[in-house]
Amino acid sequence: MAKQVSPRGPVELLTTDREKVTADWIDTVAGSLQGRISRAEVDRELRELYGALVEGLREGGDDSRGESLSEARALLTELSRNRARQGFTPSETAISVLALKQALEPALRNDSADDTTAYLRLARVLDDLALFTVEAYTRTREEIISSQAAQLMELSTPVVKLWNGVIAVPLVGTLDSARTQVVMEKLLQALVDTGSEQAIIDITGVPAVDTQVAQHLLKTVVAARLMGAECTVSGIRPQIAQTIVALGIEFGDIITKATLADALQHALRASGVDLVAHQGVGR
Repeated sequence: MAKQVSPRGPVELLTTDREKVTADWIDTVAGSLQGRISRAEVDRELRELYGALVEGLREGGDDSRGESLSEARALLTELSRNRARQGFTPSETAISVLALKQALEPALRNDSADDTTAYLRLARVLDDLALFTVEAYTRTREEIISSQAAQLMELSTPVVKLWNGVIAVPLVGTLDSARTQVVMEKLLQALVDTGSEQAIIDITGVPAVDTQVAQHLLKTVVAARLMGAECTVSGIRPQIAQTIVALGIEFGDIITKATLADALQHALRASGVDLVAHQGVGR
């Protein structure tokens, strides 16, 4: 009488040749990462994930969104965040889950409908977890990009002390609402920190001025005045001056200068500094 083989489900498929399947899985993932993460680290990550996956399937079946697989999802979130911070691609991250399907194929019994069904059920779970991994990776990358953008905005908006009582904000690049808010905050804080009464906003490096940019500048000047400081706008080139006139933008009584040097000269005079013209030597 032929020996009857009991049907296997996803859990049995994962546990029958557990050590071999795990080793093959680790080999595939470690190879795809090309040594950029140590094999010991990959081994630790995947063995923890394998254990959580087996226990989750044993407790709650193959519902990938069920509570039973919450630990597996938590481990995948951490893995995805690490991969995103380390500069790996979404594909290199998702392979950490999808490679398990490849590792399981040799464990399938020939012509076993039960094994095929179990494999397909497990494959659906792994596909869902791979999508979850990519989503976690994407969220982390977006957080990193937002953080880097904020840092670049800070670095591209320096406040420079030019003289006692005189500070300047040299702007380079596009001026939008978010960046203007940073300019205003840093300028006002610098006025408090230095006790300055003269501030210069230099827009020499701003490629274009439209109505929105002009409004941003006006708000910053008004905010500085409320702090008791006089604000001068410098770096208005001929093309920008023509644009401002064409748009009908009124700067009112705001002092404007063509160059930063002119603005500094005005600020120093307003601060009571006596300027002596340099006549040269050896004439």
